Amino acid sequence: MRVLICPDKFAGTLSAPEAAAAVAAGWRSVGPDDTLLVRPLADGGPGFLDVLAAALPGRRVPVRTTDPLGRPADGEVFVVGDTAYLESAQACGLHLLAAEERDPNRTTSYGLGLLLAAAAETGARTIVVGLGGSATNDGGAGMLAALGAAPVDDTGRVLPYGGAALLAVAGLSGTPRLRGAALVAATDVDNPLTGLSGASAVFGPQKGADRADVLRLDDALQRYAEVLVRDVPGCPPEVAALPGAGAAGGLGAALYALGATRTSGAGLVRSLVDLDAALDDCDLVITGEGSFDFQSLRGKLPAMVAAAAAERGVPCVVLAGRVDVGRREAAAAGIEAAYSVAEEVGSVGAAMAEPAAGLTALAARTARRWR
Repeated sequence: MRVLICPDKFAGTLSAPEAAAAVAAGWRSVGPDDTLLVRPLADGGPGFLDVLAAALPGRRVPVRTTDPLGRPADGEVFVVGDTAYLESAQACGLHLLAAEERDPNRTTSYGLGLLLAAAAETGARTIVVGLGGSATNDGGAGMLAALGAAPVDDTGRVLPYGGAALLAVAGLSGTPRLRGAALVAATDVDNPLTGLSGASAVFGPQKGADRADVLRLDDALQRYAEVLVRDVPGCPPEVAALPGAGAAGGLGAALYALGATRTSGAGLVRSLVDLDAALDDCDLVITGEGSFDFQSLRGKLPAMVAAAAAERGVPCVVLAGRVDVGRREAAAAGIEAAYSVAEEVGSVGAAMAEPAAGLTALAARTARRWR
């Protein structure tokens, strides 16, 4: 039997490669002679570089950067040929902050600017920036500041970090400096920068914003977008309305201002890890993520994998930390079954305490059912 194992990360517990290894270990304990095709996946958010590094020959260049509160942090650039890959979550990630530290009024994307500058120093001709999982809502203002174009008020004073400070933005301190590489924003978010479906309204609450914060941050980003159009040469006049401008707290908009194009993060990884060739050559697909819920059916990785498997008539099974989708809804998405680690080990707490062991046990039980 040939089994394709292609999970996303289990947020907060296992990276995608770790989850894939746990599933493979469980399956091998039951079917040691089966052929396992292991292809961990990502969509541009946390774990993006780990997945690429597991699949591609390249070099990981360590970079000293900063976290969303400006504290020192470790990041990296993954270089493959003349392309450099970045993960914005290494500098802007929500997972870098304790719950009580989450405040999009003051978090900054400055660290991503440092990563971009380091990527340019490698001599890369293309820089791909994975977007997702951010704690920021500053429209990439911090990133531009690190590249020499800090937001300023009407007196020319450089503004403090954070999304709220942009209410006073009147211009930029200079033109962003980035050596001539083509930029690509890798994201599956298609939200605009502002408005009811914009960065602040849709993603602000999960970053710590209350209702008043959302209104304030949205106003700030509207002002900021006007400055981008006026002060960044080549910035598209419709930048705030472009699909993906609201990705990662508005980082998409700042990257568009720098001339970036957009691609699907999940689609990019699918291509780079050659997922389609593996799908063509397997009898069963196992995918998964930390929480399999109704959001998972709206374009997230398990839904993409299930759709691709269904096109080939290959059954697809989901293994997840917890499952909140009914059988009927899962079947409509092309998913034959969805199994929960929490049910396997008795509780969500137990699943979180020993995620790899629980996932391995669940994979072994799945193998006994499906072989």
